[in-house]
Amino acid sequence: MKKVLLTSVCRPMGPDFGDAPSVGYELLYRQVTRAQGIFSPRALHLNFSLEYIARNLSSPAVVLQYPTKKELIRELKKGYDYVGVTFLMAVFHHMKETVELIRRHSPRTKIVLGGYGTILSDEVLKPYGDYICREEGVGFFRNLLEEPKLEMPYAHPLVVSKMKIFSIPVSKTGMIFAGLGCPNGCDFCCTSHFFKRKHIRLLPTGRDIYNVIERYLALDPDTQFVVLDEDFLLNRKRALELRDAVLEGGKAVSLFVFSSIRAISQYKVEEILEMGIDGFWIGYEGAKSGYAKQLGRPAAEILKEFRENGIIVLASMVVGFDYQNEEIIREELDGLLSLKPTLGQFLIYGPVPGTPFYERVMKENRMEDRLVKDPELYYKTADGFSAMVKHPTMAPGKIESLQRMCFEEDFNRLGPSIYRSLETWFLGYLKHRGSSNPFLRRKAQRFAKEVLKAYPVFLPGILLGPNGAVRSWIRDLEKRIHLELGPPTPARRCLSLVTLAAALWTHFKLRFNLFQHPSLTRHAYRDLRLGLLSSHTFADLSMAVRWHRGRDIVRVRLEGVIDSLNAEEFCQRVSDSLKAGKESLILNIENLKSFEGRSVQILCDRLKEYRSRITIQSRFSRISTSDLARLSQTFHLAPISLEES
Repeated sequence: MKKVLLTSVCRPMGPDFGDAPSVGYELLYRQVTRAQGIFSPRALHLNFSLEYIARNLSSPAVVLQYPTKKELIRELKKGYDYVGVTFLMAVFHHMKETVELIRRHSPRTKIVLGGYGTILSDEVLKPYGDYICREEGVGFFRNLLEEPKLEMPYAHPLVVSKMKIFSIPVSKTGMIFAGLGCPNGCDFCCTSHFFKRKHIRLLPTGRDIYNVIERYLALDPDTQFVVLDEDFLLNRKRALELRDAVLEGGKAVSLFVFSSIRAISQYKVEEILEMGIDGFWIGYEGAKSGYAKQLGRPAAEILKEFRENGIIVLASMVVGFDYQNEEIIREELDGLLSLKPTLGQFLIYGPVPGTPFYERVMKENRMEDRLVKDPELYYKTADGFSAMVKHPTMAPGKIESLQRMCFEEDFNRLGPSIYRSLETWFLGYLKHRGSSNPFLRRKAQRFAKEVLKAYPVFLPGILLGPNGAVRSWIRDLEKRIHLELGPPTPARRCLSLVTLAAALWTHFKLRFNLFQHPSLTRHAYRDLRLGLLSSHTFADLSMAVRWHRGRDIVRVRLEGVIDSLNAEEFCQRVSDSLKAGKESLILNIENLKSFEGRSVQILCDRLKEYRSRITIQSRFSRISTSDLARLSQTFHLAPISLEES
């Protein structure tokens, strides 16, 4: 069986290492909230596609997220038949270094290049890869490995993004991979034209999406969600299927989605909230940009309504359209900021290979001369923060300075986004706390819970906000919230001081550039050769193993979730290990957060051949009567003693 390694490019990277301004490991801090300093939320942005592909192969696979060169070399020495490297155009030079390491330390390994960096031509990429993936990755790799085709929906890995504010963990976000590509076809959009303006539904129905939500909630009932789909609400049938499933489930879940004005205009705000959606990324672009996705209700009307109903909005504006000059950019910025979006992104209109804008720029000979002469400089600066096109009225430096102005004005006039979020949730609570709709009342309570949890963050904003007007606004917001939700408890007052100290520590780290790079994230999938000889982590299930060799006993403690997707893989591994030896297995399931129904049946069916050698250990208080009966009919059950708990 072939072995596969999937990896990102190597760290360290970022502006301090000669990269473009937005290159790094985070979407918010490096891009959206780049002007907000210590107030910026921090979350590691994983290469989600690698986890998704690895989860859906039959061959053993390992995923590395941001390895150092030394860590990559150590992994390569374990021997792999294929190594997949994902990259963006702006890290082309890092991809070259990664490929050079692979060829030097594992010369027989075949290299697969993937990610949106593969929009570059075969002529450019062929020297660095044996294969180039420019399609949906699971199908590509399964074909390459001669594995049978899978039907959608594919198995969905549970990938959790952890957010910090002032260096303190505050939330967990479950990533939901619902679709690829976008039919809107904006002339600058790489993701739309990469998939030829087609939409690939990885999760075809609303029920499929909700099934993934339930798996995450079994891990942590407070999980929030991001649905990765370029224009999620465009497919009304699927969206309303999700609404039906959410209402049936009864939980006031929290989803952040990507959508257009055209798609949003199909729905009432109550329908959107009933889908669990309380956050949007919306392409505001420009007032005269003229994209079809902007047709529908006025953007100002939608953003105002969303804010009043507790829905946060990340509005994305483009700087550098041909019709724009400094005056127009300032007017459009004023118009956007008057709508008080929770977050704002401002990117420079840039040409990406494969898009209509790129073709037009090249045809009209408008690419900056220095970039035409040095293609690798063009790749390196294609990050949305460099002016690369000869503009009718503005020099490159002027466009870049106006972009910086947009980010700074957004921060200085509207304040840190974390407080804008709190205000929006507070408004949503006030709007729906007395609703006749039971689900919207539950949604209001969720908003209130998030605001109460955030009480300690007010003190840093009041003392350290960017200017007097913002500090005064944060103080007034705190007073309004305390009047409605109650004053802080003594414990929360103490936490406010701790949070202030954490904010100062965050400032110190940023000032001296300390601890700004992530450690390696490594996940192994289907490494069956290990048997039960060592601890192992699946994407959403971990197990710790202890051997008692003198007594021929193996103790396995499970944590996380066993579901119908990973139960088969786990049982195969256990079966292979028991078949190869004579040991007895004691399986401790006490710390599982979800183990029921279908997964219990799979465990009983797949391991019944070894029933005499398996003991299931737990207090069994969280297992249903029917599942407990099923387990007891197949295996020996034993309680956990004090020394084992």
